[in-house]
Amino acid sequence: MSPIREQLLKVRVMPVLTVNSEAQALAVCDALAAGGILAVEITLRTPAALSAIRAVKAARPDFCVAAGTVRTPQDMEAVAAAGVDFAVSPGWSPSLSAAASALGLPFLPGVSTPSEIIQGSECGHSCFKFYPAEAVGGIPLLKAFAGPFAGVEFCPTGGIGTHNYRDYLALPNVLCIGGSWMVDTKLIEAQQWDEIESLSRECMALGQ
Repeated sequence: MSPIREQLLKVRVMPVLTVNSEAQALAVCDALAAGGILAVEITLRTPAALSAIRAVKAARPDFCVAAGTVRTPQDMEAVAAAGVDFAVSPGWSPSLSAAASALGLPFLPGVSTPSEIIQGSECGHSCFKFYPAEAVGGIPLLKAFAGPFAGVEFCPTGGIGTHNYRDYLALPNVLCIGGSWMVDTKLIEAQQWDEIESLSRECMALGQ
């Protein structure tokens, strides 16, 4: 079993987090852990992202920490140096795949079309982020992929929430889902850690 497949199967639900400080990241991860989620994807969408990744890795060695919104080889080098467990990109790029391979860093590239899946498979990938899931066809498209792409598995992200994440997880070619409803920016800004914990606990109870 590939390292990234093993990680995704173990996680099943990956909170996608955007934070503005190390303190925010640590507080959110404390709340996630209290609710039973021991994984987080921290996106490279703020200047604090890399320091937040390092802080969480140092404070919570039990956590699976991914870096999201990795878009360039330079991003890949930065997140590898920060100690992430794997990198996630919103799209597919041979140069990103090559950079991850050179660094020995597990990589989950983003795809939304058959051509991208074929290109990624040619570079040795069998697990992909399916993004933006709902916008490009959602569950019906993933079902359509199952026939021609036997053995290929996905982590759908984008438009997934309490209303549909269980339906995604029920698909045989889905390893894990990514979502931000349990780490919504409004909850973080209001420091509603109890609500994040509650949503996480509910998610884990219903998502298994």
